[in-house]
Amino acid sequence: MSQQTARGGSAAWALVITSVAGFMAALDNLVVTTALPSIRKDLGGALPDLEWTVSAYTLTFAVLLMFGAALGDRFGRRRLFIVGITVFTASSAAAAMAPGIDSLIAARAVQGAGAAVMMPLTLTLLTAAVPEARRGMAYGIWGAVNGLAVASGPLVGGSLTEHISWQWIFWLNVPLGLILVPLARLRLAESHGTGAPLDLPGTLLASGGLFGIVYGLVRGPVDGWTGAVVLTGLFAGTALLVGFVLYSVRAKNPMLPMRLFRSRAFSGINAASLLMFLGMFGSIFLLSQYMQGVLGYSPTEAGLRMLPWTGMPMLVAPIAGILSDRIGGRPVVATGLFLQALGLGHLAVVATADASYAAQLPALIISGIGMALYFAPASNLVMSSVRPKEQGIASGANNALREVGGALGIAIMASIFASRGGYESGQAFVDGMRPALVTGAAAVALAGVATLFIPARRRPTAPTSPLAGPTPEPVLETAS
Repeated sequence: MSQQTARGGSAAWALVITSVAGFMAALDNLVVTTALPSIRKDLGGALPDLEWTVSAYTLTFAVLLMFGAALGDRFGRRRLFIVGITVFTASSAAAAMAPGIDSLIAARAVQGAGAAVMMPLTLTLLTAAVPEARRGMAYGIWGAVNGLAVASGPLVGGSLTEHISWQWIFWLNVPLGLILVPLARLRLAESHGTGAPLDLPGTLLASGGLFGIVYGLVRGPVDGWTGAVVLTGLFAGTALLVGFVLYSVRAKNPMLPMRLFRSRAFSGINAASLLMFLGMFGSIFLLSQYMQGVLGYSPTEAGLRMLPWTGMPMLVAPIAGILSDRIGGRPVVATGLFLQALGLGHLAVVATADASYAAQLPALIISGIGMALYFAPASNLVMSSVRPKEQGIASGANNALREVGGALGIAIMASIFASRGGYESGQAFVDGMRPALVTGAAAVALAGVATLFIPARRRPTAPTSPLAGPTPEPVLETAS
């Protein structure tokens, strides 16, 4: 067998292994949403408990994402990738066997930690295995598989819940994990990063700060916003995050270098990403329950009816990529965010205790097109906002902020829902959901405004070729 053929086979295996691992991690972000009514029926629990079944995963995933990448760089990327898959698989089995809501939440938190180690290493391992000339195609396939996971999450969760049981949304990960571990050991090459020391203080400050804020937001409607525990969580969380920023400014090897935010492009797209996921995750969390608990759809029917929104990126993303290449990413992303905000606002207007699907469909389609226009160009804006050597850190930071936005969105919008409505009746649910959706629409519209602060793309002074040498410096301006 020739060396070129061997490398081609290695690249193919790397693409399969990393794509399936990425699919598992991305799927578990939203797969739980359509199972929430069934989980509440079987295990009990109030609204805050349901929030934590989603937020426990997104929060640990977000907080430990960059730390997981750093662990791989230091101790071996393949080794930590296997560790991440193992933790994710074992905690998925624990979630499936959870005897109560508290143990389910704990298992979800460990699941997020495993995903945080596994997910950032998928692209690193794929990049190392695939020849440079074929990386664009490999990244495209990897991204499409992850997009499929996001799109199919509510549908997969709904179908498994209805036709088998909600536990199977977690059992699904176990055979995949058991197959991936030996494949990764045999088919992936080991590699290491620069060996920079781990940023333990930064990780602890960021973790504690985010947990305090999310905990305070979740407990606020239950304990009262002036309660000692709630105020302590909010104020302590804020203080720890301020400490994280101050520490990161002075640290030699910070988890998140604050100097990156001097770039208007980097700051703008990351602010937009956080706000986009805040509005999107919080809305999906409530709408999936609304379709089942109020409108009476089965879990599968609810997942199918959400596909015009969650599945639209699979159809529109290629068009968004073409538009981004021609006119730049900023106008495409901004347009997508404003469309997403318009769709959420429309859903808030038409939502009633007996709304027809036909009344909701235009809003779902508009939201789906908006989401698609955001996803494809946003990653390119992130990567082009920093120097090539900083792209790994930039990608990790953007993914972390997206997950943080998702956790905050569920906490904030569920708090608004609880203060204005509840589960007592269909009308009570709608009374709480409407102002929450308006808040989500406002957050996404604000994300669109943040995108407008990204400097416009400047044309390169001379054409460049991928084979001509090192990657050119980013073409976006940075703030002085």
